[in-house]
Amino acid sequence: MKIKNICCIGAGYVGGPTMAVIAAKCPEVNVTVVDLNAARIDAWNDADLSKLPVYEPGLDKIVEEARGRNLFFSTQVEEAISKAEMIFISVNTPTKTYGSGKGQAADLKYIELCARQIAAVSTTNKIVVEKSTLPVRTAEAIKSILDNTGNGVQFQVLSNPEFLAEGTAVADLLQPDRVLIGGEQTPEGKIAIQALVDVYASWVPAEKILTTNLWSSELSKLTANAFLAQRVSSINSISELCEKTGANVSEVARAIGMDSRIGPKFLSASVGFGGSCFQKDILNLVYIARSYGLAEVADYWEQVILMNDHQKNRFAKKIVRELYNTISGKKIIFLGWAFKKDTNDTRESAAIYVANLLLQEQAELAIYDPQVSEKQIKSDLTLYTDLDADVIANRVHVYKNTDNLFEAAHAIAVLTEWDEFKTYDWATIYKQVTKPAFVFDGRNILSKHELIEFGFKYFAIGS
Repeated sequence: MKIKNICCIGAGYVGGPTMAVIAAKCPEVNVTVVDLNAARIDAWNDADLSKLPVYEPGLDKIVEEARGRNLFFSTQVEEAISKAEMIFISVNTPTKTYGSGKGQAADLKYIELCARQIAAVSTTNKIVVEKSTLPVRTAEAIKSILDNTGNGVQFQVLSNPEFLAEGTAVADLLQPDRVLIGGEQTPEGKIAIQALVDVYASWVPAEKILTTNLWSSELSKLTANAFLAQRVSSINSISELCEKTGANVSEVARAIGMDSRIGPKFLSASVGFGGSCFQKDILNLVYIARSYGLAEVADYWEQVILMNDHQKNRFAKKIVRELYNTISGKKIIFLGWAFKKDTNDTRESAAIYVANLLLQEQAELAIYDPQVSEKQIKSDLTLYTDLDADVIANRVHVYKNTDNLFEAAHAIAVLTEWDEFKTYDWATIYKQVTKPAFVFDGRNILSKHELIEFGFKYFAIGS
């Protein structure tokens, strides 16, 4: 089966970049990305590529190459679904905030809406691909909805989870570690699997394309993120021990990372992990384990989240403690708001939670991030904290650049590991800030010896 038309429902951090790369690498396939958010679609279609709604290094060039040729962004959802032989579902699957499973289970209402819309519009056979991260056996529910429309259309549901790291998404798509495709092990299911294999085979080596049954594919995504997050929380737990004993967590990480059985990745201690996947997927795993009565399994994975929350809390408390247990009215600079460098994604960013704790202590925050807007920062604080609107409006100051940022600041906190922070003229900055001058390096990216030499009181994670 040769795919000629692909539709992707959802023009966010996964759908947009993934479809752009597919279009660039498969010029013979028409790829249409649809979304009901007209402003987001307008941004994808903007002639000014710096205004793309997703910031990823190299994405602008990929979009420029394919857009208008065989890559299209549209709000005409039904038309795109109708034309496509293959439909990717790449919509948000947030953690439930209500009812059974609140705080842990995935909220699948957007997935169900997509399935019902596909079922209502389709008049020809379709392959439906789960791209969003979903609980195990979600494909079963999607297939049930699709197969009970009574219109005679045949559907095959595949699981094709993304394994992108934000900030390197384009590189991850162009040269993936692996592409995972799960489907039913029936003759029709295997034909559908092969159709998607053929799409990726345009640029991905055959040995890196793995095929499994549906349930293995769905669970693999949750498990991969849980294992990665576990490593971050593990090294962060050691960072606190390092601070108490005089060890240096960077040296410990380097030593254990040279063990071939462990490896060096995801051993950088920090203020805590964020992003759209880690916490959500672990909580989902916890919920699934509890639903099957696996209390010990659930407790084990939940501890990864608890450790991450502890790391953010203790970082904020250290700032308060070192500033003589009072930060009321004091200007504290946040360098970075995105959850990691090279992305404008702020979901579950540690900065949000540290800011919340400091604002409750009546601090004045001065925030600068090279890719995150003032609108997004204040929206995050409105949505994810209980702070009064007046507090956010009057005590949160967002800077578009570093002009006047450091003047009369009592402390500087590094919350995102943007490379540019390492290049600042810290000797000049020292002259501008209030003395004693404090730097709290939540990402361990600055030179401790250099900053101390300039006169700063420098505090890093795990040393």
